[in-house]
Amino acid sequence: MISVAYAADAAHHAGPFYAEAAFWVGVAFFLVAGLAFRPMARALGAGLDARAAKIKARLDEAARLREEAQEMLATYQRKQRDAMKEAEEIIAHAKAEAERLAQQAAKDLEASLKRREAQAMDRIAQAEATAVREVQNVAVEVAISAARAVLASSISADQAAKLVDNAIAELPQKLH
Repeated sequence: MISVAYAADAAHHAGPFYAEAAFWVGVAFFLVAGLAFRPMARALGAGLDARAAKIKARLDEAARLREEAQEMLATYQRKQRDAMKEAEEIIAHAKAEAERLAQQAAKDLEASLKRREAQAMDRIAQAEATAVREVQNVAVEVAISAARAVLASSISADQAAKLVDNAIAELPQKLH
């Protein structure tokens, strides 16, 4: 049966290929597909271009953000270095100030010790002077007592009265 149908169909298609309806349907299909493909290709290209532009914009934004981040990092690193340098300067200044204060305290202590030593030496000298005066006073008292005892035992009452009268007579001359 296929051969009969094929033979009948072959007899029926005896003309040129461009006279066949199937040929023109195929040509029309390709023309419509070709004409529809062009706007679709443009739309597809435009969509891809838009997506590429968005991606490029995101990449540019990411690059800009990266540069900003690097600048901020550099700024903060610079600030950190400056802060560390300032902290080191403060520590050095504090150490120098502490050393200066320690030296000043040592000088003040030495001066205070010298003053106290001088005060102690003055007190010792005053105590020595007081002791010497007291010893001299005691020696004078002892000498006077001894002299009285010697005079009382060796001088008579007439001689003692005569000496007292002479001393009283000389008194106005010694007072002026």
